[in-house]
Amino acid sequence: MTATRIDPAAIDFAKPGASHYQAAFHLDGSWGYSLVPITVINGARTREGAPGVAVFGGTHGNEYEGQIAVKRLCRDLDPADMSGRVILMPRLSETACAAHTRSSPEDGVNMNRAFPGNPRGTLSYRIAHFVKTRVFPDVRIVIDLHAGGREASFPLCTSLHPIPDPKQWEECVSVAALFDTPFIYVYSRQMASGLLTDEAEDEGKIAIGGEFGYGEGSNVRGIAHAYEGVKNVLRHYGMLPGEIARVDPTRPTPPRLVQAPHLEDYVPCPIDGIWEPVVVAGQDVRAGQPIGRLHDFADHTSAPIEVFAHRDGVVVALHFGAACRRGATLYVIADDVSSSR
Repeated sequence: MTATRIDPAAIDFAKPGASHYQAAFHLDGSWGYSLVPITVINGARTREGAPGVAVFGGTHGNEYEGQIAVKRLCRDLDPADMSGRVILMPRLSETACAAHTRSSPEDGVNMNRAFPGNPRGTLSYRIAHFVKTRVFPDVRIVIDLHAGGREASFPLCTSLHPIPDPKQWEECVSVAALFDTPFIYVYSRQMASGLLTDEAEDEGKIAIGGEFGYGEGSNVRGIAHAYEGVKNVLRHYGMLPGEIARVDPTRPTPPRLVQAPHLEDYVPCPIDGIWEPVVVAGQDVRAGQPIGRLHDFADHTSAPIEVFAHRDGVVVALHFGAACRRGATLYVIADDVSSSR
């Protein structure tokens, strides 16, 4: 099984079977290419209305669970057993992945801020434009697999934004639940713009993100939820045979749907300092409960700044690194939400 180096414009998304490519995007500053891996699978079985599914890993280069899970899917999915089209991109920001960094060192761009892209922009914007104009038209389901990297620790979760259309919302929540993570996290769209899932949501697609680890590791449970979750999505839409499977049968409860749609729940660090959390991601807290302490070592005899929960809820994100700069998000508290809202 060898990948073919190809001009991205020449990829035949309708070719039967499984086709493995390295899409060659010209580098900005040298005479060469970023070779972005992409696998296109067109199932041999016929099923009316198969929606088309695109799965991305490596949108950030220092988040590995998605890269590993999507690479495995490139090898393991057999078109003879499948119907419909699946597009797999395990290292969307290939240069960031090769450098093990959040953003691409080629142009300094965070791929998850680059959408809808620009055909005349720098490397990351051109890759985003390829996804927007060549990948999205062929699919209705979009899955973007993340992890916290060095930014934050999360409980294992799938994620989505608040969506005004009730049918799109209900289907997104149903698909998010197929990954069987402990949490489904509804997060604020005000925190950033240019996300891959933003663009997919705005096109009316069923767009799911997720946080499957943190700390630049490769979380064994996170990889299992990402890999088996995608297979569950394919089973759900009749694109892969078999029953939907529990990923964590030891957990007695279904995924917990929580929301933090307002900016006041994304609490910024008040000073540059060393962060000492006293809770863990996924923990329920009450208003006024200690969350952590910030230490200033300019005076090692000084008392730390105590940080307290501003309301009841669950800690759905927690700053990962000890060194924390002023303005970085220290923690996020979410509350429970009904799937029907």
